[in-house]
Amino acid sequence: MTVHFIGAGPGAPDLITLRGLKYIQSCPICLYAGSLVPAEVVAAAPDGARVIDTASMTLDEIITEMATAAAAGHDIARVHSGDPSIYGAIAEQMRRLDELNIDYDVTPGVSAYAAAAAELKSELTLPEIAQTVILTRTTMKASAMPPGEELENLGRSGATMAIHLSIRNLGYIERALTPHYGADCPVIVVYRATWPDQMIIRGTLSTIAGLVKKAKLTRTALVMVGPVLGASQFRDSALYDASHEHVLRNRKTAIAES
Repeated sequence: MTVHFIGAGPGAPDLITLRGLKYIQSCPICLYAGSLVPAEVVAAAPDGARVIDTASMTLDEIITEMATAAAAGHDIARVHSGDPSIYGAIAEQMRRLDELNIDYDVTPGVSAYAAAAAELKSELTLPEIAQTVILTRTTMKASAMPPGEELENLGRSGATMAIHLSIRNLGYIERALTPHYGADCPVIVVYRATWPDQMIIRGTLSTIAGLVKKAKLTRTALVMVGPVLGASQFRDSALYDASHEHVLRNRKTAIAES
């Protein structure tokens, strides 16, 4: 018996991995985060499967369902949105399963930041502009940021930022990042990336809060910040440069072989 933690992807049902879909199709028990996982994904569960929306459940209630299924020898598909390694709240579930000696594994999924970049047709790492992507969030009611991980500190890097769970903190984001990125730095808010009601709002650090307020967005949105989001003048990568040699493209070897 195994609990399969599955990343369902950002929203579009066909962005789940083949492995994740296989587990959903084969498990007689399916627990899923109904507020963020499309119904079409768990509709793939087999006929007669017990499909449970955990959105209103506590951790104790979820673990009880898992323990009951384990006692009956049933595999479980535990479906989370995006990729479960990022703000997935799976660590505390796995800790409880370790205590109960219940086996589990994890299937990765497409994260919101990757889906947002795809929808924007953007590369988040451009030569000599930004080669680092920071995935972070800001302090909200649920929990504070650990010391040293505040935007004021992270912003010193100048890296591309994907700021999760922070759509109601745009004022703070502007204040914290403007000294490092400048007021005219591009900011893009992607609401429910890849869902049918997806919305993309483009602005700058100085304008994005007003634009989002006008759109009345208060949840389920990702805030992307960085100069790469507006860059059109950058040098080509060395990867495909004819003058750049590497182990799979060695000009001297090619000449000798000819």
